[in-house]
Amino acid sequence: MNHWWHRFFLTPRELREMGVVGINMRNARFVLPNNPRRLYELVDNKIRTKALAEEKGISVPETYGIIGNPYDMSQLHKILGDRSTFVIKPARGSGGKGILVISGKEDGMFYKPSGTRLSLDEVKHHISNILAGLFSLGGRRDVALIEYRVTSAKILTDISFQGAPDIRVVMFHGYPVMVMLRASTRESDGRSNLHQGALGVGVDIATGRTIRAIHHGKPVTLHPDLKVRLTGVQLPEWDKILDNAVTCHEMTGLGYLGVDMMIDEDKGPLMIEVNARPGLAIQMANGVGLLKRLQPAAERAAKFKHESREAKIAFSKKHFAAKITEPDTASAS
Repeated sequence: MNHWWHRFFLTPRELREMGVVGINMRNARFVLPNNPRRLYELVDNKIRTKALAEEKGISVPETYGIIGNPYDMSQLHKILGDRSTFVIKPARGSGGKGILVISGKEDGMFYKPSGTRLSLDEVKHHISNILAGLFSLGGRRDVALIEYRVTSAKILTDISFQGAPDIRVVMFHGYPVMVMLRASTRESDGRSNLHQGALGVGVDIATGRTIRAIHHGKPVTLHPDLKVRLTGVQLPEWDKILDNAVTCHEMTGLGYLGVDMMIDEDKGPLMIEVNARPGLAIQMANGVGLLKRLQPAAERAAKFKHESREAKIAFSKKHFAAKITEPDTASAS
């Protein structure tokens, strides 16, 4: 039988045997029983999440300003000042929607990583869409967060097209169970959203090295634009990344969550956001079903209710170390 990541259609039985978690199973068995609804506000609002992280000593991107009303909008030029790089995002956005990355400024025009030029009025129009709730969860009115644009560590920018890669760590009961790096492509316009054409790169929890990659669900070995190899890349400060992820579990109280981080060239790991409903493409990026890791983590948590963060990380490194290698037949798509 072919490996599951090589095929578009599989039987329910095959999926169960491989431990693949679907949306219904994720919601019924892992999200609803372990994530009390009252805690969602802690992670659905990026401003609150950043405040919590800072209280726990986790580094986050600096906030330049918050736009929540017409008066704030009139002060945008003061907030931006002479800054030529920054990120604008909805406080209640999800899935990378509404994030505007500005990588340069010249002659009064702002530049996106793709080279697209925007005027100040166009930037204001984007912020207006954020305030109207165009990108927010449930279409609720929102506020715009303007913050530091991460200067990603060079070892990671070498495998990402004009955008800073981010790292998603899926946690269960405080145990890191699966990790994926998301690298941008020309198609994704500097964003790390897989649905917009970014790459999903599986990471070995034991070592922090990349082990396999997918693009639009298909295995690849080379970046489609840069033609560089995507596997065998060592993520910097790996132990700190895992420690930060465990801290995010502790600060939110959520049992099942995804923690997104970036690695800045000078500042090191920065927490970007926490997600109470992390997506499932991470399974394809790693070539293994989540259930094969969620069940052992649940059993461990039930047996050792007050295990230290160091012990949790050690358990994950030992039991969830990569056991597969990238397919020899994979090629750049």
